[in-house]
Amino acid sequence: MDNKSKKQIWTFVLICGVLSVVSYLLHDIIGAAHYPGYRWTEQAVSDLTATDAPSFAVASDIITVYKILTCVCYAYLCFLIASERKMLRIGIYLFAIMHVISAVGYALFPLTGSGYDGSTQSFIHVYVLTTLIVMLSIASLILIAIGSFRGEHRLLGILAIVALVAMFFGAVGSQSVPKAYFGVAERFSTYSATAFTGVLAVYGFAKMRSKED
Repeated sequence: MDNKSKKQIWTFVLICGVLSVVSYLLHDIIGAAHYPGYRWTEQAVSDLTATDAPSFAVASDIITVYKILTCVCYAYLCFLIASERKMLRIGIYLFAIMHVISAVGYALFPLTGSGYDGSTQSFIHVYVLTTLIVMLSIASLILIAIGSFRGEHRLLGILAIVALVAMFFGAVGSQSVPKAYFGVAERFSTYSATAFTGVLAVYGFAKMRSKED
């Protein structure tokens, strides 16, 4: 395989990271359209893939595409950053691991009912997996921000801080805002992690181009 073909393949792989953001948004929009009475301002995104939700089938199919696109992007991105500063590299590795845990864990333990129904499966989903994913997200974004500022990626560091602030706002807000706006606050957390994948994909493009120069 010549270098041009390899470049086209790796470019497509990184585009998967951008497409993953689009697919996550589509799962939210299309899933809600198949869930009569769903109120996005009040309900969590994960309600769309609860096993008893009317939107379960369609939302789960789209979120599966999202997970595949995300994992494909990170598989190459982790290879691409092998020469980066240690702190930035570890931060991106942790962020990739977080997405893998999210993809596998939430597939194995989806909500059994919208909201929280008290079942063991829902307990693992809400309190075990979500807690682990949030902790990994926070730790990875902090490392990415510090590593970026120490290197030559100031913009990446700023965007990592923006994602981190949005995640904190979502975590705190979902516990403190009125129930009618729980879904709004919760989406700050979910979309900050999702959107940052797109940011890292663009960073990957820049990294790949710098290696060519």
